[in-house]
Amino acid sequence: MNSQLPAEPQLIDAAEGGIPSALADLGRLVRIPGIAWPAFDQEQLQRSAQAIAQLAEDTGVFDEVRVRTAAIPETGEQGQPAVLATRAARNGRPTVMLYAHHDVQPPGDEALWETPPFEPTVRDGRLYGRGAADDKAGVMAHIAALRALRETYGDDLDLGIVLFVEGEEEYGSRSFTSFLADHAEEMRSDVIVVADSGNWDAETPAVTVSLRGNAKFHLTVRTLDHASHSGMFGGAVPDAMMATIRLLSTLWNDDGSVAVDGLAAREAETPAYDEDTLRSETGLLPGVQPIGNGSILSRIWNKPSITVTGIDFTRVAAASNTLSPEVTVVVSARVAPGQSAQDAYDAIERHLRAHAPFGAELAFSEIDLGNGFLVDTSGWAVETARGAMRDGYGKDPVDLGVGGSIPFIADLVERYPGAQILVTGVEDPHSRAHSPNESLHLDTFRHAVLAETLLLARANARTV
Repeated sequence: MNSQLPAEPQLIDAAEGGIPSALADLGRLVRIPGIAWPAFDQEQLQRSAQAIAQLAEDTGVFDEVRVRTAAIPETGEQGQPAVLATRAARNGRPTVMLYAHHDVQPPGDEALWETPPFEPTVRDGRLYGRGAADDKAGVMAHIAALRALRETYGDDLDLGIVLFVEGEEEYGSRSFTSFLADHAEEMRSDVIVVADSGNWDAETPAVTVSLRGNAKFHLTVRTLDHASHSGMFGGAVPDAMMATIRLLSTLWNDDGSVAVDGLAAREAETPAYDEDTLRSETGLLPGVQPIGNGSILSRIWNKPSITVTGIDFTRVAAASNTLSPEVTVVVSARVAPGQSAQDAYDAIERHLRAHAPFGAELAFSEIDLGNGFLVDTSGWAVETARGAMRDGYGKDPVDLGVGGSIPFIADLVERYPGAQILVTGVEDPHSRAHSPNESLHLDTFRHAVLAETLLLARANARTV
């Protein structure tokens, strides 16, 4: 470890010593099934927010800790509860915002979990449970780092800190812009740390420098005004499923790359990453070949992709000999960094309308757009973060692109254009976020806490 500041050896000891209690608190959070989808018990999100507010209060760092909601712009309804804790900077020190989210994905088919999704279980050096990695580990990395700072500095800490733990990130951050507007000045920060990304692997840290955007929508394909007997009229009447299959197939080339005019790709170098690594990290079956062209990471980080993630149609057990009049699918597109999500959606809609088979009627609804992001790596915060990661993990960090999307980062940039954005995280490629058997690598969490503690301590030594 480098000892650039007199307090760093004590800081490291404090952070290391706090890991067991941080993991115990993480386990308690994992037991709370806080899911923002309306079909789930919304009281659990209140429980989760209150638990995190208490953890923030107990650090002794903050001037004020509150649980707040904000209005959803489209409906005026209140969004899900977020935790906002603030501490004013002193003696010219910067203010750092620490972001994470406490809501989680639904568990999906619980039969696919080896242990119950909301019962934290340690196995082979990993903590299993929904939210164990995404993103309650991000919450606890912040809390653990703040505990170490408080233990080391006591009342001498000058750094300004905003802790913002959102309650609806997995449900589209619907009230995010309103929340920022409602609390614009008290959340104003010089540096924003978004702990909702991942690392190169379980041992190698990463600074996320690019994120794809997203364009998600529901597509309804209609060919009949009522269902008909498939034996009586099949062969003359196009049913909605036939039309949907034909239409969706036009979205991809034969190699699986996207075949939509108007979708952009970003040109950028990517690190070495081979097919064996891809197979290991994704579970790709032995006989199944990867799709797309170019380097593997360019396909994931810098090119568009289109996935059909849901379908409304007759289930297998209830199938009958019927020509279906209507099919609805959910289309999820990832947009290359640098292209607006609106332009990408417009290109996909034009393509689908132009390729509708047999004159099928198309309807588009539930459109959800989020822009990608390219991090400005020229500021002091990125270099400070890289150094803190190098010391916290014992390995040089990697600049990482991510194929997923964090659309609210664009909202943060718009609200605070002068802030330096750091996108970090505690996930590794085997964390299986959003999937059954989600897990957190325990050593990765320990290193992430050490790195964040050092980052905040070094920020505390700066003036702005």
